[in-house]
Amino acid sequence: MKTPGFWYRPAGIKARLLGPLGSLYGAAGRLRWRLARPRAAGVPVVCVGNLTVGGAGKTPLAIAVAQRLAAAGLDPHMLTRGYRGRLPGPVQVDLGVHDAADVGDEALLLAAHVPTWRSPDRIAGARVAVAAGAGALVMDDGFQNPHLAKDVSLLAVDGAGGLGNGRVLPAGPLREPPEDGLARADAVVLVGEDAHGVAGWLAGAAPPLPVLRARLEPEPSARQFRDASVVAFAGIARPGKFYGTLESIGARIVARFSYDDHHRYTPDELMQMAELADAADALLVTTAKDYARLPDEARALVRILAVRAVWADPAALDRVLAPVLAAAPVPAAS
Repeated sequence: MKTPGFWYRPAGIKARLLGPLGSLYGAAGRLRWRLARPRAAGVPVVCVGNLTVGGAGKTPLAIAVAQRLAAAGLDPHMLTRGYRGRLPGPVQVDLGVHDAADVGDEALLLAAHVPTWRSPDRIAGARVAVAAGAGALVMDDGFQNPHLAKDVSLLAVDGAGGLGNGRVLPAGPLREPPEDGLARADAVVLVGEDAHGVAGWLAGAAPPLPVLRARLEPEPSARQFRDASVVAFAGIARPGKFYGTLESIGARIVARFSYDDHHRYTPDELMQMAELADAADALLVTTAKDYARLPDEARALVRILAVRAVWADPAALDRVLAPVLAAAPVPAAS
């Protein structure tokens, strides 16, 4: 579904009418946590999640966290539910075998960097990952899942969107009341410029949480779009962020096509955009997440704007990850 516009405006009639459903959704989440008995994985677990539905940059953050753990010698594996994947799992993602229909688009992005397991059942996924040699697990999403115990939980918050209208689904973009999520988090990662004063609001939380800063930075390959005309398309929660990144690096967007999050592109849609790009002497460009959902025969026509998460203060991240980094093997004396 496309993100409803009223989610990111001051609460109006739609949000108020849907408010009772949001209260029920929040209450159901609280009950789920009260009844749950989280189980330990046997290795350290770091969860990168968010309070809102999509658009917070958690997948690049999860990759960056896994890379930090790998640098410490922990041999991390990724654990993801693989949204909209058809394989029941647990299954290790193989880029040479699986596609987005098998394991979901995010699982393919993760597997390009770190061994990745697609498993809607997080306990089962953790079990097979540990048996396969995982020294730590990084969960991309799963913050609202109570079944697998977490050693460190990071909440990603998009600085541009904040917490939207502050209402819980379906009245707003929140997956749960903010106070519930903050009570289980070890730190908040504020991604990009803080347009809504989230850091100030968090300073008043009880107890206050560490606020880490990060930004999504285009990969060096993005230089190809500087001063270039592009036809841009995206099926993500907040496509405006993608278009804004293209414009920030000097691309001239001659047309933009926005689809529902996790949209599966048809041949007609792709042909329409490719023909428009050809007529305008423009590059056809999309996100890495969208590219993962394209059929093989269409990929030669499309270029990727890839981004990575960059920490403003890596030492602050290490302080939050200290319980996990402490499990890293001690290098042998030379």
